[in-house]
Amino acid sequence: MNIAIVSHDAGGAEILSSWASHQNKNYCLVLEGPAIEIFRKKLDCQINLPLELAIQQSDWVLCGTSWQSDLESRAIRLCKSSGKRVIAFLDHWVNYRERFLNNGELILPDEIWVGDEIAERIARNIFPSAHLVRLSNPYFEDIVLEIKKAKPLINSLHQKSILYVCEPIRAHALLQHGDERYWGYTEEEALNFFLKNRGLLEYPVHKITIRPHPSEKRDKYDWTRDYSDLIVVSDGNQTLIEEISEADIIVGCESMAMVIGLIAKKRVISSIPPGGRACSLPQKEIEHLQNIVSQNTEMNHAI
Repeated sequence: MNIAIVSHDAGGAEILSSWASHQNKNYCLVLEGPAIEIFRKKLDCQINLPLELAIQQSDWVLCGTSWQSDLESRAIRLCKSSGKRVIAFLDHWVNYRERFLNNGELILPDEIWVGDEIAERIARNIFPSAHLVRLSNPYFEDIVLEIKKAKPLINSLHQKSILYVCEPIRAHALLQHGDERYWGYTEEEALNFFLKNRGLLEYPVHKITIRPHPSEKRDKYDWTRDYSDLIVVSDGNQTLIEEISEADIIVGCESMAMVIGLIAKKRVISSIPPGGRACSLPQKEIEHLQNIVSQNTEMNHAI
């Protein structure tokens, strides 16, 4: 049996490449954008077929979901029109309906896979008649193994290191809604909010690593070095797991990397600034910088 795997965005690519690495099946690949490098690193794969040819040669199709590209939505449409079975694996907990829009038309695959109970509950509420299947998240399974192999962090009671994981929020909002500030904030505003309030995190910090999103240019956040000599912009040579393992605290807006931080048993904080929409990640262990700032203000007023 031959499976066509279709992927563009990093989140979906991580799950699909992990899934493929666990299977003893034949597959062909249709990769664009960040997915190319993710699959190359994980599977050392070289062959990348055109979408129509891969679908034609396959018995069924497995795809991710993207906001940066219509690759997967085109794959679903082509499969539906040709009678080819198609499955989509959801990689997050937000914007489920928007992931299956093609020119404003909702086109669902024959089957939707989810990797945890929370995702299943959200998906069943949004797509009550869809065929949903919950699997163990193959990417999270790989993460647990990688964390066990990673260099252990030597904790210090006096100094902590922070990993800030970035997201292209402006680009996402502009593409999806035509407004860079549709969600009430941008990635730069969130990062500024964190940098201005980093002193409220209880510990002296000896290093802050800014990790750009895989779809962002590496020099996008060079301006942060003006804040402090402690700030380093990641050069991309280390994997996300390596950088998470070497940090005490993981900070971001609502990135999947923050959930990975929880899996690694790190302290995780959302930096969404006042006026921004609430963090959509459903994990209750995530702290919110807005609350930390508010509590500090209340304490100062009480003194």
